[in-house]
Amino acid sequence: MRVHLELFGLSRIAAGTKELLLELEEGTTFRDIVRLLSVKYPDMIGNVINPDGETLHPPNTFNLNAKRMIRPNQMDEFPSDGDRIVLMSISAGG
Repeated sequence: MRVHLELFGLSRIAAGTKELLLELEEGTTFRDIVRLLSVKYPDMIGNVINPDGETLHPPNTFNLNAKRMIRPNQMDEFPSDGDRIVLMSISAGG
């Protein structure tokens, strides 16, 4: 299965690219994607990815197909072939 991963902010800086095409096995979870990123881009650990290597450091989050945010309790769900995932940082303020 293929998914597109678009990176913003610190994740883009750490990876040195704005988009990745990921070839994943069926059943790969969002948590698995974070694990893959932590291995491939260790500079993400600490700012984008927590030191455990499998969870996103707040306020970083995944957005799936510009329709919904993936909450921490949804990290064991999985994307589908052709999905577009955005890794972004959400902050509030004024």
